[in-house]
Amino acid sequence: MKAAERTVTIRNKLGLHVRPASLFVERASKFKSDIYIIKDGERVNGKSIMGVLSLAAEQGSDLTIRAEGEDCEEAVEALSELVEEGFYEE
Repeated sequence: MKAAERTVTIRNKLGLHVRPASLFVERASKFKSDIYIIKDGERVNGKSIMGVLSLAAEQGSDLTIRAEGEDCEEAVEALSELVEEGFYEE
């Protein structure tokens, strides 16, 4: 199975709170690949709002976005861009 991953840093001031988490899940759900977010060794489903929120990722946190499946490269690219743009909050 194809897989891709990239590590990104949370840039927005409020971190991965409800609005950016729902944006992430919404975007992740558009891909066929399985998507995971890994923070400090904890891995959660990137298509689960509760999973994403459970990471409690603050500004400055490093997250690894991993996708496994046929569109994994596109998924990692799109989701990394969302995080790197600060979830369009600034």
